[in-house]
Amino acid sequence: MTDTTPLYRQIWTVPNLLSIGRLIGVPVFLWLMATDHRLWALWVLAASGVTDYLDGKIARKYGLVTRLGQLLDPAADRLYILSTIFALAWKHIIPWWLVGLLVLRELMVFALGPALRKHHLPIPPVHFVGKAATFCLIYGFPLVLLGSLDNPWGHTARPIGWSFVWWGTVLYWLAGVMYVGQVRGMVRRATQSLAR
Repeated sequence: MTDTTPLYRQIWTVPNLLSIGRLIGVPVFLWLMATDHRLWALWVLAASGVTDYLDGKIARKYGLVTRLGQLLDPAADRLYILSTIFALAWKHIIPWWLVGLLVLRELMVFALGPALRKHHLPIPPVHFVGKAATFCLIYGFPLVLLGSLDNPWGHTARPIGWSFVWWGTVLYWLAGVMYVGQVRGMVRRATQSLAR
């Protein structure tokens, strides 16, 4: 059964608009970091975290899940995480090796794209572990940024933020390894069905 909802209603939903807003916020965040407006950059990151929670909640509650939203939401998450880690490393708030660790995981997942396309397979659904990893990183890095400020709030936020970041990094890699397993299983089943 095909979806008869008009295309514009599938695109211009509240969850999709929230994801688009997050994408627009990326260059704003980078500009604020480049110009050393760390407190404003922190507010942009915090808004990103809140809208990330809201877009999924609204989409599920009101039946506004769309294919565009399923692509936009993880794209906005990844773009925010990548822009955040590069900006924080550039300002010497986090080490560059942590950036390398997170980028390497992204490259590992990205490298599986050709196998999916070759066998005409869909992108596997996001696992709970991946969602938990994204949650930890999206909420951890703003706290690490707050921790870079020399005030009582910063001193309190620093250890909490780093706890989220370390847990998020471990879960991010675990989710990546699980994703590799999912794709390998899908490719194996597709190959076996062709061989019959």
